[in-house]
Amino acid sequence: MAMDDDLIRKNPFEFQLATVVVNDSVTREAITRKQEREFLRFIKEDKHFCKYYDGIYILFKTGLRVSEFCGLTKEDIKFDKERIKVEHQLQRKRDMEYVIETPKTEKGVRYVPMDEDVADCFKRIIENRKKPKIEPMIDSRAGFLFLDKNDMPMVALHWENIFSISEKNIIYIRCRCLL
Repeated sequence: MAMDDDLIRKNPFEFQLATVVVNDSVTREAITRKQEREFLRFIKEDKHFCKYYDGIYILFKTGLRVSEFCGLTKEDIKFDKERIKVEHQLQRKRDMEYVIETPKTEKGVRYVPMDEDVADCFKRIIENRKKPKIEPMIDSRAGFLFLDKNDMPMVALHWENIFSISEKNIIYIRCRCLL
């Protein structure tokens, strides 16, 4: 447009981007299958982290976002249809207010298939779920699968801390084995 109107003589952006920027990206896995197995084995065998094994297993095997997983309630687990209903996620705002939000994208509303191992994990979670004095209700939803020490639903930050601390423990154990 500016060239057509004789405002500039040459378009400074008339070049192929590939000639300026080199695409040196490589496809990589966030975690290998071997690392996943090792991590799950550590979680399962550790006397502190073993209580989170089922949740971590579900996260690995379903591909759910952590906030979607945190938002799951007993009603979202469809054992008879072997699937998980994902239509919301649990968030905690800066002011510590809990809110239910829709998934990040329209395609985020979905049913996730559930194999037998994942179903067994959900059954154990529901069976071992602590019974709060008052069931927390957030935006008319109740029955969240994991509760924190204050009987409120666990949020993504809880799970990120569990992953982070357990990963540091694995590294520490490896280092001790090398001594």
